[in-house]
Amino acid sequence: MAWLFNLRGRIPQQYRLLLELSGVGLILLVWYILSYGDDPIMSKLTLPSPRLVFASYGEMITDNDLVQNTFRSIGLNLGGYIKALLWTLPIGFVIGLFPMFRGLFHRTIDAIRFVPLAACTVLFIVWYGTSIPMKVNFLAFGIFIFLLPIVVQRIDEVKDVYLKTVYTIGANKWQTIKSVYIPSVMSKLIDDIRILTAISWTYIVVAETINSEEGGLGALTYIVRRQSQTDKLFAILILFIFIGIIQDRIFVRLDKELFPHKYQIKNAHKHGIEKATAWDTIFDFAFMAFVWSTIAVYVVLTINEFIGFLGGVKVLDYLFGNSCWAFHVVMLTVIVYKIRKVMVRRSADDLLVTTEASVDSNIES
Repeated sequence: MAWLFNLRGRIPQQYRLLLELSGVGLILLVWYILSYGDDPIMSKLTLPSPRLVFASYGEMITDNDLVQNTFRSIGLNLGGYIKALLWTLPIGFVIGLFPMFRGLFHRTIDAIRFVPLAACTVLFIVWYGTSIPMKVNFLAFGIFIFLLPIVVQRIDEVKDVYLKTVYTIGANKWQTIKSVYIPSVMSKLIDDIRILTAISWTYIVVAETINSEEGGLGALTYIVRRQSQTDKLFAILILFIFIGIIQDRIFVRLDKELFPHKYQIKNAHKHGIEKATAWDTIFDFAFMAFVWSTIAVYVVLTINEFIGFLGGVKVLDYLFGNSCWAFHVVMLTVIVYKIRKVMVRRSADDLLVTTEASVDSNIES
């Protein structure tokens, strides 16, 4: 067990889960000790006990529309990211690739990063009012000003050996952008977006405190904070953490799905080809089942939005409100990607069968 105290030592795979669970358990134990008893070390108003915190979820589901508020915030998050990416990617590639635009705007973009975003809320209220469009654009702007310089930086980090290779085979500018710059930048940018998701929830809380009647976890946080309901506040914070962990795992899975070469290169460099563990296999199967189940539920609920066969209740509209469009965009993108993947796989199988038949025919002849 000497590896436990090695400088920058690696944690063996068989101990990783045990240490993670022990860390969570240690935090819960300290929390329990500090809040235990009728006269705890820390008052219930300052640190409510774990029992009170987890018991408050039931009350918030029935009295504070916790489920609806959660999906409202998720929809706002999706909408902000969709708009931010639609702004960031084209502008970032134009500034990063062409010297004229880099000279015109690079310094300006760097300077905008120092603008305190919370101070801009009044401007967004003037421009968009106090409803969902304001909150989506506020969140998108917050993501945009941090992500845009990163896109330019990722373009600068593209290795010259790839550019020289495509130039050698006669690629034009568009072919170079499509085959070198876009794959290289996007494979790194997904990690940057994954890190930024944690910061985006801060902006959501700020935005949702404005016109809190529209709901959302930020609005709910504002309400329980004003009522000094510390147990509910802790419960909402734990929910934020839970959502963040799910988002992080989804991004990790998307990274492996869209850019598998990153992991192949890394493993080949350091540890050879690493075989999938039983946990990886279980998680991949669970993720696949989750995706297809979500698609099936989405199709049913979308049909219900038009026909209303579920008792006249439009579930998606109830859950996401005015940010429902963002959920539609994400789900339609997933469906298109899945259909394309199935078609590509089927084409590859047909090509393999045709090739094998041609080889067999040549051998017989």
